[in-house]
Amino acid sequence: MPKIKIPHKTPHVDMTPMVDLFSLLLTFFMLTATMRPSEPAPIDTPMSVSETPSPDANIMTMVLSADNKVFFNIDNGPDTILHFRPKILQEMGKRYNIEFTPQELRKFEKYSSSFGVDIKNLKSFLAAKEPKDRAQYEKGIPLDSLDNQLAMWVLFARQVNPAVKALIKGDSNADYPIVKKVLDILQDKNVNRFSLVTTLEKVEVVDAKK
Repeated sequence: MPKIKIPHKTPHVDMTPMVDLFSLLLTFFMLTATMRPSEPAPIDTPMSVSETPSPDANIMTMVLSADNKVFFNIDNGPDTILHFRPKILQEMGKRYNIEFTPQELRKFEKYSSSFGVDIKNLKSFLAAKEPKDRAQYEKGIPLDSLDNQLAMWVLFARQVNPAVKALIKGDSNADYPIVKKVLDILQDKNVNRFSLVTTLEKVEVVDAKK
């Protein structure tokens, strides 16, 4: 008696749920991801072999450009509801007798890039709508002995957020005197520990047997 052949059907895989899930995840990441802010000046950081990552929150960053301008940045801490940035700006306003409006405080909080603006020009800087209009005010934060605004930014950043840590992101072509001046300011404000932002250098492993 001949064997009965059971017909084999090619299985049908419905990819619609997978495509829907992929589209949902893609939309979620696009809406929640934050763009890395561009620096006001190109910074060519020196090379190092350290792989220690920089912290993501509770940091204040001093950026030193190749033309010896100093920029400053401070984050909102681990939670944006803390509103560290506008609180620090309010303290700076009190120090220099400048009253910032709630709208200006919100703009400053949302401006996540480093800034190198004299506090007297910060209102005009925040009011500028185009990057090219803001660039005219980016002359570096004053840090001379008569008007050491960088020292005030560091002081109020530490007062508002005692957990803040200092980072220095300097161009490899920045002159030593400007680096030393920034270090002196940190030491004067009792910031004795800080991190240097560098570019990871490629290390080649040489086989000793060859």
